Amino acid sequence: MGWLVTAVVVAAAGLGVWLFNRLVSDRNQVGASWSDVDVQLQRRHDLIPNLVEIVKGYAGHERTVLERVVAERNAMHEAQRITDKGAHEPALKKSLSGLVALAEAYPDLKASTHFMQLSAQLAEVENNLQYARRFYNGSVRQYNTRRDQFPDLLVARLFSFQQGEFFAAEADSRSAPGVMR
Repeated sequence: MGWLVTAVVVAAAGLGVWLFNRLVSDRNQVGASWSDVDVQLQRRHDLIPNLVEIVKGYAGHERTVLERVVAERNAMHEAQRITDKGAHEPALKKSLSGLVALAEAYPDLKASTHFMQLSAQLAEVENNLQYARRFYNGSVRQYNTRRDQFPDLLVARLFSFQQGEFFAAEADSRSAPGVMR
């Protein structure tokens, strides 16, 4: 009878360790996938000053558009939390759309090889960012689901696993900024 109790205790401990390790793995996947989103955000932020400088050369008097893009870029760059970055995302996308739309009013700008290259890079970054966001949110969904399901929730509560935050965009920012090719 003593060996049966020992076997049950060992099995329960083994299950607890397995559940804990699975939750840690999911939490680490959330962190790694957020890093991928952050890399794409940084790539986009690095392109913005170059775009602003090119547009300045062709449309210097469009100062409000240029200042708004720079201000939104800086605000999002300074945001630390995932939800704060998500809150700044719509304004930055809107500002970028306005900047790229200036190309329509300035045919020389639209024809500029450097502007076209930067626009293509921006389009690529936006596509990569969309993929990274989807992957991140999928990782958060999996982690949160496991964290809230029985028997994982027992381990999650015992070790204070916090719920993951989704990266959500505002309704009007769900599409990528318009980019000229």
